[in-house]
Amino acid sequence: MKNITLITIILIFNGLSAQVNDTIPINSKSEALEEIVISGTLKPVSRLETPVPVEVYTSAFLKKNPTSNIFEALQNVNGVRPQLNCNICNTGDIHINGLEGPYTMVTIDGMPIVSALSTVYGLSGIPNSMIDRIEIIKGPASSLYGSEAVGGLINIITKKTKNAPLFSADVFSTSWLENNIDLGFKANVGQNAKSLLGLNYYNYNNPIDNNNDNFTDVTLQERISIFNKWNFIRKSQKEFTLAGRIFYEDRWGGEMQWNKSYRGGNEVYGESIYTTRFELLSKYQLPVKEDMFISISATSHDQNSVYGTTLYLAQQKIGFGQYLWDKKLENHNLLFGAAIRHQYYNDNTAATITAEKTNIYSTFIQDEIKLAEKHHLLLGARYDYNNNHGNIFTPRIAYKWNPTKNDVFRINAGTGFRIVNLFTEEHAALTGSREVIITENLNPEKSYNINFNYLKKIRFDDATFLGFEFSTWYTYFTNQIIPDYDTNPNQIIYQNLDGYSETLGVSGNVDLVTPYGIKALIGFTFMDPKNMKDGITTQPVLTEKFSMNWAITYDIPDWFLSIDYTGNLYGPMRLPLLGPLDPRDEYSKPWSLQNIQFTYKKFRNFELYGGIKNILNWTPNKGNPFLIARAEDPFDENVDYDANGNVMATPSNPYALTFDPSYVYAPNQGIRGFLGLRYTLY
Repeated sequence: MKNITLITIILIFNGLSAQVNDTIPINSKSEALEEIVISGTLKPVSRLETPVPVEVYTSAFLKKNPTSNIFEALQNVNGVRPQLNCNICNTGDIHINGLEGPYTMVTIDGMPIVSALSTVYGLSGIPNSMIDRIEIIKGPASSLYGSEAVGGLINIITKKTKNAPLFSADVFSTSWLENNIDLGFKANVGQNAKSLLGLNYYNYNNPIDNNNDNFTDVTLQERISIFNKWNFIRKSQKEFTLAGRIFYEDRWGGEMQWNKSYRGGNEVYGESIYTTRFELLSKYQLPVKEDMFISISATSHDQNSVYGTTLYLAQQKIGFGQYLWDKKLENHNLLFGAAIRHQYYNDNTAATITAEKTNIYSTFIQDEIKLAEKHHLLLGARYDYNNNHGNIFTPRIAYKWNPTKNDVFRINAGTGFRIVNLFTEEHAALTGSREVIITENLNPEKSYNINFNYLKKIRFDDATFLGFEFSTWYTYFTNQIIPDYDTNPNQIIYQNLDGYSETLGVSGNVDLVTPYGIKALIGFTFMDPKNMKDGITTQPVLTEKFSMNWAITYDIPDWFLSIDYTGNLYGPMRLPLLGPLDPRDEYSKPWSLQNIQFTYKKFRNFELYGGIKNILNWTPNKGNPFLIARAEDPFDENVDYDANGNVMATPSNPYALTFDPSYVYAPNQGIRGFLGLRYTLY
């Protein structure tokens, strides 16, 4: 930690001492501009013109409900649900349209920085001061991004140096004593370089146990992240950027009396995770007449963790390089690409006898054809060669029709192919007392997806704007790997599904902007996820059938005040029980997290904001006798087993349970206030 602090001081000093004589940019009316997106086709294009439906969430949207990380910020995005995977260490992932976190690919500026082992932790610590917007694709994006983008893509777009402020600061604290500091600096370095530096520091060191189970309700954390982006000015005006991030986090949860002297022991139960990450990414436009780009990224992830007495040490290193050629021929917009990816992974589990080394060689092509003024067809195909699994082919097709300039119909279809990294993706395989059973060599999963999308924009004479977006989709999986909690309550059985799984869904967004200070974004999603095996249909665990999200803003200029009301509503989901005697609910009740924020903007460059999170004070323990099974006996010292290894009901263990923290589906943090201050200097 001392080394991280020293690096922080050096980088901040460097940023402050460099020249800062950038001109002040003209403040454009953003609502009058067309949204430009890049995620759908890997090239800048108007959101209305792309055949691939892309949702855009700007930094202004993220400010409506201030959070210390992107993981929490996405809770108000329709069809996207942050899923906690452990009651103790609070790690999680992002579900899109009912598909689990590993099916979601997370990129930074289109580069695969967050994946596999880092999926659980990589969404924390990206400084908000560096984020320009977040683009989300729901459904297959695998022909351009590879096999990890089966369920969807979250692309975090960082700010361009020319658009960033000279200095920004965002500091807030909560009544739970959570403290977050976010700083941004911009500087000219010489005549031909501009640097953007972002720093995020988060600290929560206040153990709270409101549900009286002697376990922390929220994981304690100390995290620091530094992101530095450089833009080099070339005589040709061609692009050259270089960026890097360093990240360190120390988190723990467990019994209230736990401290680091108990780490890895069997006296007091705790889960402690040390994470160190380094990331590097660059994009260089070749000095030729054609639009050709070389992009590279590299990451190193080191995790030192204990789950009670279970030690999990893991290292992952990923190198990625990609070549793109953007070519226009008459009515064809062509994109050619080739990529290489090397992944090294090693851990101390029995399943990893030797380090895993994976090389993936890829080539892809995309052709967007302008059939007529209002009709566009996109064809894409990707070929990957994986040294462990051989040839992989993922085609893609999309069609767009604009009957008017304010109406867009889209249809997308594609396939997916995903290789499972069990211990990097399934937190339940590491924690608690369930035995992990892998019954066979796990084959890659295959998926097929089709998506229909309709977008409508209406502009009224009084300057009111109303937008509608509706989608329906169908996803079909073969060979899907689903953790089986039901066959044996004391085991988690992993195997390829002998059958198939599918999800059918419909979603919609309504976007309203009025000249009277009211803005609203309201979304809903209905899904029917199911697994089919031997003619029996089951609902996947931890998957809701309906959800709703909203963000409503009311601006009062005369008072220099903005009011933001945000929230979500989720329907019941099936939960993992430990046996027929388990008294906890088999299905969660509908639940909602709602927040309100007041922002005062009278003083130039300053914003003072505060409010209440979880105003309903909802927590998942309400109506349940307990969340963590056998919290009073975390090492199962008083559990009796029969001759077949099954847990027996005894007077001290009447429900025949073992210690298990995997019964979790929502944050266990109740109502709390927050207060913060923003300062921006252009």
